[in-house]
Amino acid sequence: MTATLPKSAAAPGTAASSRPRRAGTRMSTGRLVGIVVVAVVFTAPLVWMVLAAFKTNVQIGNPAEAIVFTPTLRNFGTVFEQGVFLPAMLNSVIVGVVSTVLSAILAVPAAWAIGRFAMQRFGNWVLIARIIPAISLLVPWYYLFAQLELVGGYTVLVLSHMFVSVPLITWIMIGFFAGLPVELEEAGRVDGLSAFGAFLRISLPLATAGTATACLLAAVFSWNNFMFALILSGESTKTLPVALFNFISYASVDWGGLMAAATLMSVPVVLAAVLGQKYLVAGLTAGATKG
Repeated sequence: MTATLPKSAAAPGTAASSRPRRAGTRMSTGRLVGIVVVAVVFTAPLVWMVLAAFKTNVQIGNPAEAIVFTPTLRNFGTVFEQGVFLPAMLNSVIVGVVSTVLSAILAVPAAWAIGRFAMQRFGNWVLIARIIPAISLLVPWYYLFAQLELVGGYTVLVLSHMFVSVPLITWIMIGFFAGLPVELEEAGRVDGLSAFGAFLRISLPLATAGTATACLLAAVFSWNNFMFALILSGESTKTLPVALFNFISYASVDWGGLMAAATLMSVPVVLAAVLGQKYLVAGLTAGATKG
């Protein structure tokens, strides 16, 4: 008698065993196509901006010179000749660094308290503050700060950026602290640490990746913010997004100078993302899994 194999035990290479391979191949191909489409959609404007920074306005409007053209550095010379780019960059650095540091000082301990002591109701208020459109508060802000004679200074810009940065950092960090083992802090309490001391010496060092991620995102928001600076800044405190307006006039737009300034403005953000990629990826991944 000869034994027969059941249909479920088909030998490798048969049609039944090849179906999962084909399904896996189709899934991998679809995923690759999706990644390519998303990458093209997001990088095409960036590539066009960088190329346009090395073109004249005539070349920018000529489709025949979209890719092949004679590059020029005249636009970058125009950016620095106006004398507003470097002061505006300094203003952006001051406002971004101060607002991010102050936001982290307030938000990180708050996130630890919410995550460690399950203060869900307070966490919901943080979420509400995070999703409120900032433009809806711009008119009350302007009136309030005008009465305090703060409009046009650094203080009003820092405070307005903190209104967004504090809820952002808090909401990101809640998941990190909630996911840390409470036994570590309890061991520190046994060794004589206070609750806040256990936070400083144990929990905070373990949440380095999350803190770096949250601060980087807050700094990028501050660097790119246009609306607050347009309304609340003064002539000497204009930030980079507002300074780019100098290339737009009533009758025309200096596209070459505008793209050159936008390219220079993007360089620090790209460098920060590349240098902090390890912390950014680890932080976002950990926050997703622990939150």
